[in-house]
Amino acid sequence: MAKQVYFEDVNIGSEIPTLVKHPTPRQLVKWAGASGDYYEIHYDKDFALNNKLPGTIVHGWLHLSFLGQMMTDWIGEKGTLVKLGASYRGMLRPHEDLFCKGKVTKKYTAAGKNYIEAEIWVENPSGEKTTPGAATVTLPARK
Repeated sequence: MAKQVYFEDVNIGSEIPTLVKHPTPRQLVKWAGASGDYYEIHYDKDFALNNKLPGTIVHGWLHLSFLGQMMTDWIGEKGTLVKLGASYRGMLRPHEDLFCKGKVTKKYTAAGKNYIEAEIWVENPSGEKTTPGAATVTLPARK
């Protein structure tokens, strides 16, 4: 279990611990079943190649779920994920390490809650940001 992060411990510019994922074709099939996204580019290599892709590719919503996992792992049990979004700007491939990263961009208190905003993204093995996004969380205070 991850240790709890508190509002006072976070500063603008703080990095969110990197989450490394290694999606497999089996995970893509499971994701297709869970999400209902059965588009063949995610599991049929020949179909993907015939559509001018380099092979099968990871579902965009799966990229986003990895970013959500990174955020919820980081904020701990007493934190709350308030908002999560991203855009899909590049393809990710199964069997490649994907690096979910983020940094704190804003910190404030409103209506009695402690908010943290973060820039988040997924990088491919070449270090290209394929899935830029943003997240907002609330964190508990130490007091």
